[in-house]
Amino acid sequence: MDAVNKLVEQKPLVIFTKSSCCISHSVMQLISGYGANTTIYELDNMSNGQEVEKALQRLGLRPSVPAIFIGQKLVGGANEIISLQVQGRLVPMLKEAGALWV
Repeated sequence: MDAVNKLVEQKPLVIFTKSSCCISHSVMQLISGYGANTTIYELDNMSNGQEVEKALQRLGLRPSVPAIFIGQKLVGGANEIISLQVQGRLVPMLKEAGALWV
């Protein structure tokens, strides 16, 4: 957990992904479409990627990617982000976390 906490602290929006994950790519495209200030970690390109992935799984994420943290809080994966988008709650969350300057 410490590995995940250190990576998300003081960052408004963090997405954990894998370079081969098309769902992660779709989520990143959705969020980047708003011009959000996003920090992206590709687990398969990180030296401690397996450790971070196990920590994400311990948080209850199955599959482990994409894992989205907004305002240092775990929001969830793709389903949760799409649900927030449909409900009109995604942009306000991003603004509140400081990930958008609009």
